[in-house]
Amino acid sequence: MTKKLSINGIKKAKNERLLTMITAYDALFATLLEESADMILVGDSLNMSFNGKADTLSATLDQMIYHTNAVCRGAKNTFVICDMPFGTYNNAEQALENAIRVYQETPADAVKIEGGKDKAAMIKNLTDNGIAVCGHIGLLPQSVRGEGGYIVRGKSPHDIELLIEDAEAIEDAGAFCIVIEGVKAEAAALIAQAVNVPIIGIGAGSGVDGQVLVFSDMLGLFEAFTPKFVKKYLDGASLVKEAVASYKSEVESKTFPANEHTY
Repeated sequence: MTKKLSINGIKKAKNERLLTMITAYDALFATLLEESADMILVGDSLNMSFNGKADTLSATLDQMIYHTNAVCRGAKNTFVICDMPFGTYNNAEQALENAIRVYQETPADAVKIEGGKDKAAMIKNLTDNGIAVCGHIGLLPQSVRGEGGYIVRGKSPHDIELLIEDAEAIEDAGAFCIVIEGVKAEAAALIAQAVNVPIIGIGAGSGVDGQVLVFSDMLGLFEAFTPKFVKKYLDGASLVKEAVASYKSEVESKTFPANEHTY
């Protein structure tokens, strides 16, 4: 059993070792992932991969609390981060009230907030009140409708400068690490070099301090589409379908249950 990372341990990993983060939404998969994951993110991506919705925006705080509790029960020795869903941190007062709910109603170690400089004061208010915060910059899934789609960032020197300013502002506000999504690899590397907290990439190349993937993407369970940045480490959907087809065949042929499966 590996020792659970602390916030200081996560920070100290910067420039020493790369961090592995992965999403989970339930106790079963959290248990399976715990051995390898440094951090588990209970992502609002569950609204798409788990709940069949088109985007993350309709995920609720009640849903996130429910799934965070399940993950924490399954991975008691892993650092768990709860994604704050869309509409739960429109201002500093609301953000603190809802983050306190997460802390009071779950054993989560931290919350994740999307946004850069515009969210720095809010993040500082949270960290000043004892809430650990993981930032999230670059492509922001909760802003996808307002921005007109999933737009890759860091394509120009000006945009790289803006992203560095975002990362620095979040670090200064007290965030212990930052997820960076959908950013050109060269830009993400520069951003990682500009701050002293770990930058965890998703679709941001290898020049950062760690990686995060959605578990159902990396295990090949989600078939609707595969983002460019996803590597499938298992053809999970095919394996599950084959197993269920074998079960159906044995039920119909009465080869299951056999004597060893019968009381």
